[in-house]
Amino acid sequence: METVLRQAANVGARSVSRVYLSVGFVCVIIALLGFWPSYFGPLLLKGIPHPARIIHVHAAVFMGWLFFLIWQSWLAARGRVPLHMEVGKYAMSWGIIVILVGWTTAFVVFGERVQAGNLEEARSRLIAPLTDMLFFGPVLWAAWSYRRRPEIHKRLIVVATTVLLVAAVHRMAFLGGPPRPVLPLLAIWLSPILLGMTHDYLRRRIVHPVYLVGIGLVLLMKFGRAWLRDTQAWNEFTGWLATFYV
Repeated sequence: METVLRQAANVGARSVSRVYLSVGFVCVIIALLGFWPSYFGPLLLKGIPHPARIIHVHAAVFMGWLFFLIWQSWLAARGRVPLHMEVGKYAMSWGIIVILVGWTTAFVVFGERVQAGNLEEARSRLIAPLTDMLFFGPVLWAAWSYRRRPEIHKRLIVVATTVLLVAAVHRMAFLGGPPRPVLPLLAIWLSPILLGMTHDYLRRRIVHPVYLVGIGLVLLMKFGRAWLRDTQAWNEFTGWLATFYV
């Protein structure tokens, strides 16, 4: 009887893990749709690479994170938990690289815009990648801290990855704008979290608090940086930063 119960539990765990595998593919689709017109399409279909080399590094690192997400979900779905935990060490290290490359790319592109005489554009666009990493970093750290509590850990990984998708969603031309309509933008951006929430509710009739906190973080990031961009403090900071590039 004990063996039967254990086997049933393993089957249930693998079924749940397959949901997270689906979440991973949703994240990949969002990334490809968002960056297809400006990066992947020209590169793959026309052989026209982006002129800035740092963008290639940034794209490779970002897609590498999505690769880890899908690989880890697949390992869990196959019941290979020890290997999942071993690979997780490298995935977390890759997450740190995501942050470093994200910030490096942000400052390099900021400098290029300043040198081209587009200071206002540089000021306006710098805030997005900086705040992306400021939100991604703590959620990644929390996911690592809760790595031995999978019910929390895996949901934190979904939230962290969702934070990274904002740039892709803002580049989706079919949303119209700019400015992009808020509700469709949020619906697409939050779709990985919403998928996880829907699964939680259908399976347990309850939504895990991590997802609710994740939605709160996304909304704070979305509207908080819009407010910060218009402050005198931000103008002074970016004006000071621009002096290093002229």
